[in-house]
Amino acid sequence: MMKAFNYVGRDAAGSQVKGAIEALNSNAVAEQLSRQRITPTAITEAKSTKSSAGDLANIDIGELLGFETIALDDLIVFCRQMYALVRSGVPILRAINGMAESTNAPKLKQALSEIATQLEGGYELSSALNRHPKLFSPLFVSLVHVGENTGNLDDAFAKLASYFEREQETRKRIKTALRYPSFVLIALAAAIVILNIWVIPTFADMFSKLGAELPWATKALITSSNFFLDYWPIMLVVTIGLYFGIRYYVRTPKGEHAWNRLKTKLPVVGSVIERSILSRFSHSFAIVLKAGVPMTSGLTLVSDAVDNSYMKKKILLMRTAIESGESLLRSAVASTMFTPLVLQMIAVGEETGRVDELLEEVGDYYEREVDYELSTLTARIEPILIAIVAGMVLILALGIFTPMWDMMSAFKGK
Repeated sequence: MMKAFNYVGRDAAGSQVKGAIEALNSNAVAEQLSRQRITPTAITEAKSTKSSAGDLANIDIGELLGFETIALDDLIVFCRQMYALVRSGVPILRAINGMAESTNAPKLKQALSEIATQLEGGYELSSALNRHPKLFSPLFVSLVHVGENTGNLDDAFAKLASYFEREQETRKRIKTALRYPSFVLIALAAAIVILNIWVIPTFADMFSKLGAELPWATKALITSSNFFLDYWPIMLVVTIGLYFGIRYYVRTPKGEHAWNRLKTKLPVVGSVIERSILSRFSHSFAIVLKAGVPMTSGLTLVSDAVDNSYMKKKILLMRTAIESGESLLRSAVASTMFTPLVLQMIAVGEETGRVDELLEEVGDYYEREVDYELSTLTARIEPILIAIVAGMVLILALGIFTPMWDMMSAFKGK
């Protein structure tokens, strides 16, 4: 991830100069200064000085409620159009100004206007993008940075567009597969509310007037309905409190790690989530390696791109192992993330020097696995939903119809 560094040095005339530069590390700062004919005498990482009042003032309500800062559609359009403009030879500043005028996303429009101002002030595009971490991820910034330094900025935007399109397609498939189960669960929740507010109280009033002896199932339903009617404001407040409490907890390092680990272990959907993350890891790792980023730096960038702190920790352990002299294969085996088939593909990639190409194959393999899992997801969830619905129907039958049958039998007996 790009960081801010303060530097002190001497220019070609021997005069002392000071300033700030954004780069991946201090070595990258020294390289940039040498290109400017500045000899650095001190390079220190700038410390963040955010105040709590400033943090509170900058709270984004949409982000607090869980909405995306920027839609993937907007990022894809931005990358595709930047690719076309840069490839056509349009200057970066003019391209950014044109994008700021044409985009319909308010946050992206504002960010691009600020980026254009920063470019006019002498910033590199990657440094300007890095000032908007909520819109542009470390992977995004780093690929643009590599593209700038290698003269292949158009290629960097093309790779990013393909990456985001693949990510969007995966998300759409997951949403499509979960649409039916989500609809059934929402319908069940609505049915429970309607039963507790209107249906059960009506039968409870009728049974109390008749003075019939009620079975345990009926008593349980009436107790549940009375509790719902008497305490629904408290239940609503507790539900809202739990929602925001859980959201706050999962934003803490401990809570985020626990939640991200739980997601990969969930029954039925856990394997889909894990394979989707591994597909994202493989494709993004292949992209950074093809761009010329060193393997260890690439793993650091990809660990942020997977958007899962549990998997991120495993990827960073892979990087540590490689820095200690281990091969990519050995570090992948130690991570326990990959299947034997994938490990064989990584081994072949290392032996032939085609790691980036084999990682693309690994990403495609995991995508096919995700497709298969999603195609059978509804069939695997249906029995669970049927069991829940059957349980509700059974309880209602026992609670409502049993006493009615008993009363009808009593009347016939008379």
